[in-house]
Amino acid sequence: MDNTTDKTKGHCRCGQVTFEVYSQPMVTMACHCTGCQQMTASAFSLSSLFSSTAFSVTSGEPVLGGLHGDTRHYFCAHCKSWLFTRPEGMDDFVNVRSALLEDFATYQPFIETYTDEKLAWATTGAQHSFPKFPPQETFPELLQAFSQQ
Repeated sequence: MDNTTDKTKGHCRCGQVTFEVYSQPMVTMACHCTGCQQMTASAFSLSSLFSSTAFSVTSGEPVLGGLHGDTRHYFCAHCKSWLFTRPEGMDDFVNVRSALLEDFATYQPFIETYTDEKLAWATTGAQHSFPKFPPQETFPELLQAFSQQ
């Protein structure tokens, strides 16, 4: 992925909710937890982490979905696409579903999480794997390594 800071647009499947990001992601991820498997009806979810200040919904009204807990999952009310997540305790960040962004094929996962729940045949090509979520103290190093690729 290049290091330009051009805005990137994204949208749900039906196009009723659109959004933009104004930076490159801080890191790209694949999550293998069973919750993500169930919410995507797939082997894992793909996401890209952005600063909340670099993200804005430009049309439509996302609605809460998923478990409605402290981690807030947002969806399109019409097509039910899972758009983004605001992780618990991380209000400065938004985790956008990579496949909804323009040129999403370039958002290859850099890290994969919850590999202890991973389906044996699912592969992502991620450079770093963690049985659960990475320890908080490893994030500065992971973000630095991602920014240098």
